[in-house]
Amino acid sequence: MKGSYTFLLATLALLCVCELAKGEDSSELFMDFLQTLLVGSLEDLYEGPLGKYKVNADAKWALAELKSCIDGLQPMHKAELVKLLVRVLGSEDGP
Repeated sequence: MKGSYTFLLATLALLCVCELAKGEDSSELFMDFLQTLLVGSLEDLYEGPLGKYKVNADAKWALAELKSCIDGLQPMHKAELVKLLVRVLGSEDGP
């Protein structure tokens, strides 16, 4: 159940970020959001990728739950997600 709840929260957060990114480089905002979500704090999210957007209380609650789930991952699993993000960011620079 926790896995499906986490997936639902992650999907919601990603849809919100993608919606917010209309009119600007959405992939850059998305990657910054993911990177901050993996290795930063909630405050880093609000001051960084989401800094110019008004985040309502329900979205803040969902982000806090999602961050809690990510922070609760085994260190080796979190490290693998960070490695994957680094590979994806590296591939954006071109072949």
